[in-house]
Amino acid sequence: MSRWLRWLLVVLVVLASAGAGVGAWALTRDTGSDLPEISAYSHGKAVRVGPYVYCNVVNLNDCQNPQNQGQLSVTERYPVQLSVPTSIGRAPWRLLRVYEDERNSTTTIYRPNTELAVTIPTVDPQRGRLTGVVVQLLTLVQDQNGELSDAPHAEWSVRLAWP
Repeated sequence: MSRWLRWLLVVLVVLASAGAGVGAWALTRDTGSDLPEISAYSHGKAVRVGPYVYCNVVNLNDCQNPQNQGQLSVTERYPVQLSVPTSIGRAPWRLLRVYEDERNSTTTIYRPNTELAVTIPTVDPQRGRLTGVVVQLLTLVQDQNGELSDAPHAEWSVRLAWP
């Protein structure tokens, strides 16, 4: 094999390696957010959504406010399947179910490591149509009187769209 052909092969191998490296970097580079996402599914449609607000659990004044809100089309025939990642499920989290008359909204608190998925009917016989779901990560806070209560330090929201 001639000397120039060997050099050409070396150059081609180096260029191919560099191209593969740049391609791998482009496919795996940081998308700007490593915040958890929830997902909601109903009747063949799914939505993944990042947080509406996400605060530092130690300093609730240190927040990111991307204000993401998902939207999912629903009907009365098919429930919503809500899924949270383990990063949410390993902590205490709250599920708010919002109905047409917001005074009828309900709240369920899940203990750490107990639930990663919840099935939610889109119509409640007493409350009516479900219009949204909200997932909140909870932390304990102490008020100026020394009283402890839970407060959300992160929140995800999915609005339900009816035909």
